[in-house]
Amino acid sequence: MSFPFQAVLFDWAYTLVDLVEEDDAAAFRKLIDFMRRKGLQAPDVETFFPAYRKLFKEMIRLSRQTHREACFEHVLNYFLLQWRVDLAGKTTLEELLTVYYQEIYAPRKLFPDVLPVLQSLQAGGTRMGVVSNTTNPGFMKDFERRWLGLDAFFEFAIYSSEVPYRKPHPSIFELAARRLGLSPGDILFVGDNPEMDVAGPRAVGMPAAWLNREKIIPANGIRSDYEIGSLTELLAITACVPQK
Repeated sequence: MSFPFQAVLFDWAYTLVDLVEEDDAAAFRKLIDFMRRKGLQAPDVETFFPAYRKLFKEMIRLSRQTHREACFEHVLNYFLLQWRVDLAGKTTLEELLTVYYQEIYAPRKLFPDVLPVLQSLQAGGTRMGVVSNTTNPGFMKDFERRWLGLDAFFEFAIYSSEVPYRKPHPSIFELAARRLGLSPGDILFVGDNPEMDVAGPRAVGMPAAWLNREKIIPANGIRSDYEIGSLTELLAITACVPQK
């Protein structure tokens, strides 16, 4: 395989992983049950869930304006403080997050084209990493990557919940290029969101392939260097297209 880029950076959700359908209410029920089994005075789901939804929705709205990520663990910790839940000696915040996210991640699956493409790129010596916007804590995203069998393909993963700014802020792409020790022009970014995964990397001189699985027409006029309908089409790229 003659691939023209030294490295590829991948978005996560809906690029590599189908999130299927998230049932955060079910995850909260599991979390509350776990807390009570640990002897904690946890509020009922009917009280906890609407209050969480209201606060988290506002955090997410602001994150789209400021590019500062909304972090779920901050919301969870807020309500533990509000309801004066003392975890000491019974559990930890990390354990609570693990219980919650294992329920969230359970339905997720890889798209069928993911493993064959990653294996081909790896066999050809192409370096790879992940740059993902996520409200999830990094240690749980690492868990998800291992659970889905993708850990061996990536040198690193950068999560917006662990750095100052989320995509499309230039700093997250610049950090990834520095981690690789490469010029942005030698790295291809692959993702499904035109604003985050095309306009973002292209603003720092990093070519972008828009994964348009649904064959939609972007409304904002953002132009990608490559448009692909599946990850398999990455393997057909044999030349760098000058950015316009």
